[in-house]
Amino acid sequence: MPFTAMRRAVTESVSGLPRAFWWLWTSTLVNRLGAFVATFMALYLTLERGYSASYAGLVVALHGLGGVVSSLGAGVMADRLGRRPTLLIAQASTAGSVALLGFMEHPVAIAAVAFLVGMASNASRPAVQAMMADIVRPEDRVRAFSLNYWAINLGFAISSAGAGFIASYSYRAGFLIEAAMTLVCAILVFVKLPESRPVRTALEKAADPEVGLGTVFRDGRFMGVVGLSFLVALIFQQGSVGLPVAMGEAGFTSADYGLAIAVNGVLIVALQIPVTRFIEHRDPRRLLVLSSVVAGYGFGLTAFAGSLGVFALTVCVWTLAEIVNAPTQTGLVVRLSPTHGRGRYQGMYTMSWSVAGLVAPLMSGFMIDRFGAEWLWAACAVLGTVAAVGYWGLMRGLPDEGEGEGGREGEGVPTVDAGAAQQVAPRVDSLAPRTGSVESRTDSLAPRTGSAAPRTGSAAVPRP
Repeated sequence: MPFTAMRRAVTESVSGLPRAFWWLWTSTLVNRLGAFVATFMALYLTLERGYSASYAGLVVALHGLGGVVSSLGAGVMADRLGRRPTLLIAQASTAGSVALLGFMEHPVAIAAVAFLVGMASNASRPAVQAMMADIVRPEDRVRAFSLNYWAINLGFAISSAGAGFIASYSYRAGFLIEAAMTLVCAILVFVKLPESRPVRTALEKAADPEVGLGTVFRDGRFMGVVGLSFLVALIFQQGSVGLPVAMGEAGFTSADYGLAIAVNGVLIVALQIPVTRFIEHRDPRRLLVLSSVVAGYGFGLTAFAGSLGVFALTVCVWTLAEIVNAPTQTGLVVRLSPTHGRGRYQGMYTMSWSVAGLVAPLMSGFMIDRFGAEWLWAACAVLGTVAAVGYWGLMRGLPDEGEGEGGREGEGVPTVDAGAAQQVAPRVDSLAPRTGSVESRTDSLAPRTGSAAPRTGSAAVPRP
């Protein structure tokens, strides 16, 4: 691509977004650049502390469980207290708990603080996604969430490489660096980001009561999407859970796995923006069906991999599905969410990925030990097919862009406070068909039994 055409494409991808979005984007990038705990938790516990692999797996699972617990609570906070206070509390708590974890010696204390770290770090995700939906116009949301997803992967890829050098010097330094960079994120939020939660009048509150968690659970279509999101997350989790174990059992080294999974991060960083420009105005229903099938069968092809090159090729296939699925799926969540209940809805969506992060290691370990890796990859193909059929069925009656749905964003244009109005672009609160970041990706290092080392790149997810 000529330089002028490339520059024009980049300009079109980043133009027209409000200043508040870019501060939120910067906060996300800084946060991911400082990622350390999730990447090197298992190595820290086994190599530095000398604990068993079983104990390391337990701590990693508790870290993930903390994320599950905080998902719904953080969503409620984002709706009741506001997006900005929730972000400040979550990031300040993350900074403090991560720093504390670096000084814990007793195994019970380590496990308890790891659980707190999981709770605090995951609590910011519903608020980030809700704030992004608040401040970006519906027609720009797909682009905004893709740019945010790109920042997540770029930051995580860089931090994984840098964390390796830091770990060779001092694991404790890694904990303190992550705490410091998370604190920088909190300062950015405090100084630069206004509150974006829509302010509702008394008349609007009387006409449309407050959204509670019961409302979310009774929303059949949305809960169906959450269930399908869980299936898709189970598939993508195998890139960091099942794949290294299967490659290790097949005789490949940790370095081989590192090279194969690095393809995922490289492709996301290189292709996320151009692919987003291609899919931005395409039918999200078809994109979700297609990406689910490609993800499932992309992992299914791993059953036929006998060389490093073929493993890398399968990573290419399911990475393309991830690039398409991530913004489209989160966009669907925003489309189905009432404006004044975005935090709770995003919290429920985030929880689907957190739960998948707990189930995926159990699923891969059981299937590989009992039946062999080929059955795991076959199961991924089945899950992808089921998810595709589910999306096709759930979205058959979904209104097209601009039509809106009763009780959703079509109900009116809410106002924001005066501080937010200075920095947030004018919003048309009709429901967009999509948006999305998987912030949902699970950055925790799942326990594994093979010889492959933890991933050094990024894969969904986010992935929520």
